[in-house]
Amino acid sequence: MHLEVPRIAHEILRKGSPEGEESSATIRQRVINARNRALTRCGKANSAMSAKEVKQFCQVSDTGHQLLEQAMEKFGLSNRAYHRILKLARTIADLADAPNIDIKHLSEAIGYRKLDRKV
Repeated sequence: MHLEVPRIAHEILRKGSPEGEESSATIRQRVINARNRALTRCGKANSAMSAKEVKQFCQVSDTGHQLLEQAMEKFGLSNRAYHRILKLARTIADLADAPNIDIKHLSEAIGYRKLDRKV
């Protein structure tokens, strides 16, 4: 997976972010919580889910399916990529402590996949 990271303004580097910053300990706890949610839900990490488990645990709305279908067409993604995007969206939702995959989680996952296609 590739991530595009925007340049941080010197002012923020010097003074810090006005919204505050998550400490490494806070981020670590979010990751642990997300992993525990996945293990409780299906007994394994989201990345290890089978196609059947993806269908069961990575359900999205009709709008989400339309978005995913458009992305698959536009970027020429495979069926395998479809499942990978859904697994990643499930992980993003888990990190946000969201019970369901929302459009924002799906959009973020598609964005990461799109960056993979550029490389």
